[in-house]
Amino acid sequence: MADFLMPSLGADMEVGTVLQWLVKPGDVVKRGDIVAVVDTEKATIEVEIFLAGVIQKIVVPEGEKVPVGTLLALLTTDGEAVTAVPEAKPKPAAPAPVVSPLAPPTPPLVARPTPIPAPPHRPRISPLAMRVAMDLKVDLATVQGTGPEGAITKADVERAAKAPPPPAPEPAVAAPIAGPAPTAPPKAAPIDHRAAMRKVIAAAMARSKREIPHYYLGTHIDMSNATGWLQVENLKRPVTDRLLYSVLLLKAVALAARQIPEMNGFWIDGAFKPSEAVHVGVAISLRQGGLIAPAIHDVDKKGLGEIMVSLRDLVKRVRAGVLRSSEIADATITVTSLGEQGVETVFGVIYPPQVALVGFGKIVERPWASGGMVGARPVVMASLSGDHRASDGHRGGLFVATLERLLQEPEKL
Repeated sequence: MADFLMPSLGADMEVGTVLQWLVKPGDVVKRGDIVAVVDTEKATIEVEIFLAGVIQKIVVPEGEKVPVGTLLALLTTDGEAVTAVPEAKPKPAAPAPVVSPLAPPTPPLVARPTPIPAPPHRPRISPLAMRVAMDLKVDLATVQGTGPEGAITKADVERAAKAPPPPAPEPAVAAPIAGPAPTAPPKAAPIDHRAAMRKVIAAAMARSKREIPHYYLGTHIDMSNATGWLQVENLKRPVTDRLLYSVLLLKAVALAARQIPEMNGFWIDGAFKPSEAVHVGVAISLRQGGLIAPAIHDVDKKGLGEIMVSLRDLVKRVRAGVLRSSEIADATITVTSLGEQGVETVFGVIYPPQVALVGFGKIVERPWASGGMVGARPVVMASLSGDHRASDGHRGGLFVATLERLLQEPEKL
């Protein structure tokens, strides 16, 4: 029997609420299946299972908040004998009654089969709609879904929250003496997710600055080759397949991390554990405020077009509130860029248990000397925040130099 525990979806997560189970006892699951929807302080996450087997028991019911590591369900894994439900032993037959030879035979009683109730219909609900319902204290059983196949959407929940409460039933018998009218119970205040998110972000960053001995490096990178190549490349592509320059940055960071492995991995149990895979976390701001950094998997092995598709899909799902647990927990190095906000230099705080973070600012035109000539070039400031427990300035400098070299040959990314 194997345990399925409340996963840790980041260093800033301490508890999670099981919003919905997508499996039930007896269901067969395989690695990577989404089995539950869990709400954290930062997002609503679709949680995957990383064992194959058969669900035996759901331990934590829907709606319950439990700490990270709590047993959520039990399952038998592949090759393990499934625990069968013991069958009830048949009762011994009662002795036949003594019947008078003159008495007419009594017809046997035939019990009517009890109809089996149909399983309750579970409406389809998006994780974002669940989160909004929880915030607004809306009972989803009272919401009429208008989405595909009756799915309950965020708009349905918000509409239900604004609807007036149903009138109270009138008493069957009038009371002889009118008393004071009953007062409705006070409505619970909605959950302030923004304040909760700021709290957990602050806790994670405080832990990072307390535990990780940061060092910082930075350099200006000439982006003439990268932007020129990107302009020509995008003319060859349909509008829907065109690349953003941030895709070049993600791929260059992934390849540099593969060459300098001290930047790619985790600090766990007092030791650095390098990662063979390069999963790049992308810092994305949320519309309601706050920040989240889900991962794009295997960026070093993907083509630029694939990374663009993954990035577009990730941003879309972050804004819709639909993320998977592996995307939250798997990042081996994080990239943050504030260029769109006009920021030229970013020195980020490492997200534990990762050991490095790369920052990019805005591409600006600067005077640049090359080959004895001075001209105007598009330039970006790249920074590295490194963990001194896993690397030092020398290895960090090699990482930054590798990053710069890779961006001078964008056609090879």
